[in-house]
Amino acid sequence: MKLSQQLIFFGIVLTVYGLVNFYIVRRAISVVPESYKNLFITTSIFLICSFIAGRVVEHFMVNIFSDTLIWIGSFWLAFMFYFFLLLILIDFLRLINHFIPFFPAFVTINIEKTKRIAALIVLLLTLITVVGGYINTKMILTKTYNFRIKKNAGELKSLNVVMASDLHLGNILGKSFLSKIKDQINQLQPDIIFFAGDIIDEDISAVINNNVGEELLQLKSKYGVYAITGNHEYIGGVEEACKYLTGHGINVIRDSVVKIQNSFYIIGREDCSIRQFEGKQRKDLQLLLKDVDKSLPLLMMDHQPFGLKEAVENGIDFQMSGHTHYGQLWPINFIVEKIYDLAWGYAVDGKTHYYVSCGVGGWGPPVRTGSRPEILNFKIKFGK
Repeated sequence: MKLSQQLIFFGIVLTVYGLVNFYIVRRAISVVPESYKNLFITTSIFLICSFIAGRVVEHFMVNIFSDTLIWIGSFWLAFMFYFFLLLILIDFLRLINHFIPFFPAFVTINIEKTKRIAALIVLLLTLITVVGGYINTKMILTKTYNFRIKKNAGELKSLNVVMASDLHLGNILGKSFLSKIKDQINQLQPDIIFFAGDIIDEDISAVINNNVGEELLQLKSKYGVYAITGNHEYIGGVEEACKYLTGHGINVIRDSVVKIQNSFYIIGREDCSIRQFEGKQRKDLQLLLKDVDKSLPLLMMDHQPFGLKEAVENGIDFQMSGHTHYGQLWPINFIVEKIYDLAWGYAVDGKTHYYVSCGVGGWGPPVRTGSRPEILNFKIKFGK
């Protein structure tokens, strides 16, 4: 990504972030007692700046200071989001009431008391939502899907596939998180394991310093572990991320095809972020498949689920994607559903099967309110 594009992008993001936080603080300070306002403003500035400051410090060194800032800032992102939504809702109701009065008398008779009660309700609802969303991230589901690909796969009659996407390994989701995922995957006794992008979150320093990759080496499967790049590998430095994963037992397939046991193919597509970050185009799928025997099953990973019809047009039997997180924080899932033809779940189009995962990890706040984190177990049978 060009420097000018980076400056414009981050400028817009920081402007929006600043305005949202200003709105929250401006609305909240009206109910803070005068003697506590300086403390409130100081605390608010610390919370607002902590995530950005933590990421900056992390870029130069990873230590308990950077980790603490990122953890605090990540949780603030979730609090900020739900504070903002609830305050917008309240102001919307106030606007309606201005033109069409409908508030009962006990709401309008003592405005200051009403504001304090409303602030308490907003705080409690947000706290319950964020804490519940954090607990939800710990409750990883294993989902099983059974389907048939109507092709012969040599002497192979079935395949036990385990897939996960969007681990986002880093400061927030580290070694203990990956250990839990590793144990759940190994319990499924997979024939093959797929990671459909965004394995590394952003800066890989925390992953290296905490020896997170040690858990990757303990994954067990008959045919190995395969992964593709996601947009976050590009954000943090794709070459270093791929080198680290390869050094810890992961076969990273980047716009390439691997034939397994003369029975089926794995197609791994480079993430489309290659254009944004390196000014390159990923290989055309038709070109990628030019030497492939399409009479055998074709299993493809493509991180971002755009242009799903391309898989049908090129005879792909099963496409696995991630990226969407299904919004991660409700109600963003409704926006995500408008962006993607398939935002989450299993679908079939003609002879092509799809699964778009909401992810097993997440970006930013360790909070998930729109879905449960998931590991997928696909039990595929071959033959007509």
